[in-house]
Amino acid sequence: MSRLTGWWVRRSTAGKVELYTRWTFHFFVLVEIASIGGVPVGQTDRDPLGPPLAAALALFVCTHAVLNGVLSSRALDWVLDRRERPVRLAVTQLTLTAAGVLTVIALRATGVLANGAVAAGVITGTITFTLGSLVMCLKRVRHMLYAAPLAALTTGAAVAAMGVGIPEALGYTLGILLAGGGLVAACGFSAWLMKMVWELERTKELKARLAVAEERLRFGRDLHDVMGRNLSVIALKSELAVQLARRERPEAVDQMIEVQRIAQESQREVRDVVRGYREADLRVELEGARGVLSAAGIACAMESDLEAGMGSGVGKAGLGSGGGSGLGSGDDGLPSEVRSALGWVVRETTTNVLRHGDPSRCAISLRRKDDAVVLTVENDGVREAPGPRVGGSGLAGLRERLSAVDGTLTAGPGDGGTFLVTARVPVPRRGDAA
Repeated sequence: MSRLTGWWVRRSTAGKVELYTRWTFHFFVLVEIASIGGVPVGQTDRDPLGPPLAAALALFVCTHAVLNGVLSSRALDWVLDRRERPVRLAVTQLTLTAAGVLTVIALRATGVLANGAVAAGVITGTITFTLGSLVMCLKRVRHMLYAAPLAALTTGAAVAAMGVGIPEALGYTLGILLAGGGLVAACGFSAWLMKMVWELERTKELKARLAVAEERLRFGRDLHDVMGRNLSVIALKSELAVQLARRERPEAVDQMIEVQRIAQESQREVRDVVRGYREADLRVELEGARGVLSAAGIACAMESDLEAGMGSGVGKAGLGSGGGSGLGSGDDGLPSEVRSALGWVVRETTTNVLRHGDPSRCAISLRRKDDAVVLTVENDGVREAPGPRVGGSGLAGLRERLSAVDGTLTAGPGDGGTFLVTARVPVPRRGDAA
């Protein structure tokens, strides 16, 4: 079943909106052929239209529909800044439509096409579908609003000028204004919506890259603060030691001993910085997960039955509620190494939720079961098959961290098409440990 639906599930929200929009415009091709192209053929028995003229009108409608579908696809690519605006194709489609419409009006005026329903269907239909594709090639909304009234008035004037009749000309004008105006609004809004969805998708990716860049800058500032002064002192004392050594002064040895001491101190401080960067605190990571998921518009529910894991007692916190953090700051009874390992699980799984899925909700649970603490992270919106994620380097690294505290990690599909990560670490209760 996953192979049949993978082409849809693995797409992002923007990709799904684009796919739906494109196939809607492709479906318009079939709608135009079925609703307009079949009208002349179906009228040959009740009207002296003749098979040759009916076939010619049907061929015109089919050609127009296919070209209109190609123009719509190219216009959508232009809206998304993937290609140049299809000006030549739009001019070709407009020319074909104008030539076909004027020919049908002339046939109607000379009496060759006596059936007004056939003429109305071909003229109104082709102009309406042309307006739907042409409007996506326009930059300004004002020009889009002018398209349907201009086409309606021009067609009505042409019909009246060729002597078909004022009432029929008014009918063409009203029909094109209503049908064309509706399709113009629908197509223009669809193109705008697709562009906005992709903009939001790019904004989400940009926020993730900015977060990574900000973390790198923070780490760089910490290293600069630690190493900047010490390296300056080492350089000065080394230069002083060189000068003293050239003068054969015994103080040169003392200066080099001081340089050695400062270098060792710098090594210790760098280790402290890196250790703080590499270690993860469970409470801090839960707060970070809440903030990151909230910024991404993902609803999150957190539960805990530890003393101070995520609140007092069993607590739930929705990310859009505007309530407090729900995370306690006291002792939850977990050893520091266990808190660090579980913190890494929260950090890595939160990253996977944002990177590998398109979720709308995420549930994080921290509970004590028997003599173990169980952390679960479950999210919907799985965009790719769970198999590759289970063997990913991120989850493999988590298994290594958990194995250091005799913990285990399982990851795979959950109920209802979700993805579930479960970390289990044996932690005796305080009474038992005593």
